[in-house]
Amino acid sequence: MSFWDRLDCLRAVAARHPDGMVDLTKGEPVDPVPMIIQRALGGAANAPGYPLTRGTAALRESAAVWLARCHGVSVPSGQVLPTIGSKEFIGLLPLMLGLGPEDAVAYPELAYPSYAAGARLAGAETVASDDVTARDPVLPSGRRIRLIWLNSPANPTGRVWPAESMRRIVGWARKHDVVVASDECYLDYGWDAAPVSLLTPAVAGESHTGLVSVYSLSKRSNLAGYRAGVAAGDPELMDRMWQRRREIGLITPAPVQRAMIAALDDDAHVKRQRERYAHRRALLRATLSAAGWTIDHSEAGLFLWARCPALPGWAACERLAEAGILATPGDMYGDAGRRHVRFAVTASDVAIEIACRRLHTAVRP
Repeated sequence: MSFWDRLDCLRAVAARHPDGMVDLTKGEPVDPVPMIIQRALGGAANAPGYPLTRGTAALRESAAVWLARCHGVSVPSGQVLPTIGSKEFIGLLPLMLGLGPEDAVAYPELAYPSYAAGARLAGAETVASDDVTARDPVLPSGRRIRLIWLNSPANPTGRVWPAESMRRIVGWARKHDVVVASDECYLDYGWDAAPVSLLTPAVAGESHTGLVSVYSLSKRSNLAGYRAGVAAGDPELMDRMWQRRREIGLITPAPVQRAMIAALDDDAHVKRQRERYAHRRALLRATLSAAGWTIDHSEAGLFLWARCPALPGWAACERLAEAGILATPGDMYGDAGRRHVRFAVTASDVAIEIACRRLHTAVRP
């Protein structure tokens, strides 16, 4: 039985709870799209012509200004490219880079499945490793590592990578002519630690050579339904991405591009959303701790990475499902996660409160 089939079995158990199921598996926004963004989208609805794959100059400038204002990244607007959400860019990057069966893609030992899926799509070998600097770039199979994925804040763990650790990987990658790509869709949600972008001078140094970062507005601005993201980095790599995306028609819709400008130019709605998530996170974290669970990492992002000392991840999730709570067993993200459970804090206030009441008795050490 596949992971997804087993998770569907848990879902069926949780759905039978007499008071309904609380789903804490998805990092999916449930709060409204801010009106400033909705108005911008509606105002651009009359868009009969083809939009630009590279995006409008106004969008690229808004993205560059946002990166500088909020994350200390200095990047010319010409090195910015809109994406159809961040996930498609992650999944297609190995293909866009021209990787194939002679190559390999490295990604964290605990990671969202999209990195491995993108490597397989290109026919490349997958390497789960938190420290590629201890490896030879040429693997025993004869394949060579050509792409390294970083993810900070990390999904599922909420781990924040220190700048010096990222800088060490960048140095190794540049020495061996390896591209470093960073998935930074949770960059706006640091709680107990301050995340840094791959493109900051503290990590990248004086240039962005060999580096690409991808950002998502799904979590920052509740735009999961808009499929709105931005990539930035090495000018040569970004030009290559633009050329190949243009050839196959990967274009962010014009009304969405206009909405993205409104989202990137406004920080007030992000502050309000941070406050919502901070409240939900604090409530769920305190409840798990009071019930005897241990919270590991979870310094940032929208998940709590927790373990129940008495039960491994799947067994704990089975007990949670009996209480009407659906959470994600940690081994979905790699074998190293088999003791853990991932809880999303993106559910509504009411759903989080219900889950917390049930957690008090659902699974205890």
